[in-house]
Amino acid sequence: MKTRSEKLSPEAVNREDREMLNELRPHAFVEFVGQEKIKTNVGISIQSSKKRGDSLDHVLFTGPPGLGKTTLAYIIAQEMNSRIITTSGPVLEKPGDIAGMLTKLEARDILFIDEIHRIPKVIEEYLYSAMEDYKLDIIIDQGPGARSVSLQLEKFTLIGSTTRAGLLSAPLLDRFGLRCRLKYYNTDELANIVNRSAGILNIKIEAEGAKLIAKRSRGTPRIANRLLKLTRDLAFVKNSGVITAAIADECLNNWEIDHLGLDELDKKILTTIIDTYNGGPVGLNSIAVSVGEESGTIEEVYEPFLVQEGFIRRTSRGREATDLAYEHLGLKKRKKPVGDKGLFDH
Repeated sequence: MKTRSEKLSPEAVNREDREMLNELRPHAFVEFVGQEKIKTNVGISIQSSKKRGDSLDHVLFTGPPGLGKTTLAYIIAQEMNSRIITTSGPVLEKPGDIAGMLTKLEARDILFIDEIHRIPKVIEEYLYSAMEDYKLDIIIDQGPGARSVSLQLEKFTLIGSTTRAGLLSAPLLDRFGLRCRLKYYNTDELANIVNRSAGILNIKIEAEGAKLIAKRSRGTPRIANRLLKLTRDLAFVKNSGVITAAIADECLNNWEIDHLGLDELDKKILTTIIDTYNGGPVGLNSIAVSVGEESGTIEEVYEPFLVQEGFIRRTSRGREATDLAYEHLGLKKRKKPVGDKGLFDH
């Protein structure tokens, strides 16, 4: 049975990007490259649930953007032969929003909440009994005459996705039986993803071209697919549509993406820490103001990769640039004034 899907939240992407994403999205674990431990463990739970004729335990996917959290949610629905209903934290504004969705769920349905860390506290509290006891406690009326009515729900699976697991409360975390943190992909995995996407999109690409794109994709499939699309355009203009290593290198250099995948804003973040704040420590808010970007975007999108690759060190006093950052940017360390404690403003 094909997975039925209801889309309850607006997507902030244009139609072309959405269509390409859907076209490239794997539909089964065997098509999904990487995250082997997660696939194995979740796959076992799915097999067990199907043999028992029961719903899958609630699942939480965490990790940086673009690693496949949403794709895995859809694959789980496909493997479970279940309907998936999707929404996101910012869309759920009042208790009635989540109550209406929960009461419409059928047995073994999957409710996928993207950006689950952004749901209001009052809605989170409704989820506690829904996830644990499959009941929805609704307060009717107000004041002395207020009373609680308990509604029985069908057994469903909640799949949550977040880039900021640290913002989730302990009571909510405890209700997820399967907690999966997605890791950045290695070069070989990304090269396989690039080749798979190229095949689907009928793009001619040489092995070295795919490898070069993979190396500069920040360990992220979504970025790899975006860079593939960019290099395809240059290949059609300059090389009869064939992506070679030379074409890929020229294209990514034009877009100021260096050999390690750092782009203009990555370098701006590092140079700000080094030049403006003498290497740090410095607080995230100060960095955000200096580079003209939202602090949440820096923390969710840029910082995880810079930390992973060893360019930034997070300390209790703020962010510091590492020796590797100085070396990569070709900068020399300046001596810090005696007694300099840095600037931090968490």
